[in-house]
Amino acid sequence: MIDADLSRMLMIRAFERKLLDLFGRGLLNGTTHTCLGQEYVPVAVEGLLDPADHVFSNHRGHGHYLARFDDPEGLLAEIMGREGAVCSGVGGSQHIRRDRYLSTGVQGESLPVAAGVALHLKRTEPGRLACAYIGDGTFGEGSVYEALNLAALWRLPLLVVVENNGIAQSTPTSANLAGTIEGRAAAFGITHALVEGADVDAIRDRLAPLTAAVRQGGPAVVEFVTHRLGPHSKGDDTRPAHAIGVDWRDKLLSPRLEALEAEAEARIEAVAADVMARPLSRWETR
Repeated sequence: MIDADLSRMLMIRAFERKLLDLFGRGLLNGTTHTCLGQEYVPVAVEGLLDPADHVFSNHRGHGHYLARFDDPEGLLAEIMGREGAVCSGVGGSQHIRRDRYLSTGVQGESLPVAAGVALHLKRTEPGRLACAYIGDGTFGEGSVYEALNLAALWRLPLLVVVENNGIAQSTPTSANLAGTIEGRAAAFGITHALVEGADVDAIRDRLAPLTAAVRQGGPAVVEFVTHRLGPHSKGDDTRPAHAIGVDWRDKLLSPRLEALEAEAEARIEAVAADVMARPLSRWETR
């Protein structure tokens, strides 16, 4: 794994930890859903995407945004409603729009929109794709199946990235999802790939041909078996420690890990100090 990828993963983790710290100190309002433990997923996927591709995120999307833009300043300002915010402070933690990136807090909402955008890309920008991040819990939404059906029928350039962290809010996936995600993809004749490791280079090597095929027309579902190390939101994790799963960080053998981690934490500390010193955005002061 190259230092740039590891640095990005560690920056995302430091950012998420800082958010939980700020909430715990009463310095943030609203809610947030961190991606602790899942940071490698968007970093790996982003290496397969083009800036002209569309990315659709979800309620647990800070890592998706940061992997694409490397902009912790703008994102934290958005969450805190400060000047320099990505969306002037009106989107908060979950609802972000920037260039060809869009996140939403509504489960399953992004996939039909992504399918529509993929249809547009097929007609007007061949070779581009729409990438939609969803979770295992989102397979309880009917709109997911409608979108997959049309994507298969119309051979849309739609890449569906499923972050299967084994838990839907506080309910184990095994208690709410019958069958498998692979089986659901197969029902529509859609290619499915299962990713169980966290090696970014190996993930990209494996998924590069699949992503290229999506660009030529035809959806694919990539299911990452991952672990959510933090709570669903801020303090609502009822799992015992042994049920949380293995942290990718503990498997790394990089000699630069500690140094890069210290750099990431220092960067986020500086970002937080800067953003907290900024005045409220013009929308927050109305």
